[in-house]
Amino acid sequence: MDRESIELPGFGHANPIPVARRIGPFLATGVLTGRDPATGAMGEGIDEQCAHVFDHVRALLAAAGGTSDDVLKMTFRLADPSDRDALNREWTAMFPERSARPARQVVAAQLDGGALVHCDLLAVLGSAGDT
Repeated sequence: MDRESIELPGFGHANPIPVARRIGPFLATGVLTGRDPATGAMGEGIDEQCAHVFDHVRALLAAAGGTSDDVLKMTFRLADPSDRDALNREWTAMFPERSARPARQVVAAQLDGGALVHCDLLAVLGSAGDT
């Protein structure tokens, strides 16, 4: 089975891990944060960080040959669990059709480096419309 580590321009981890790993149709990420892909700086607030997280998700899916339709589950960690409004705005923008949204889990977490949101996801690439 084909195996591939996926990196993204403008995003990386301080630790020696790829942004994501693909094995066959399965794609799993490490943590995606709210860093600005142009500058590498952490976004100023929860709205900006959530927007950057979803920008990273879109870029990652495109780099892996997938789309948002391939996302099976997303897990979000919020420094402040009351920040769901910012998350939900980006969520519904990416997944406007209620019946086509992936599974989602949101948990409160202590995050470092100025991060207000972390995300990881699992996708099955090429699955949209497959029977």
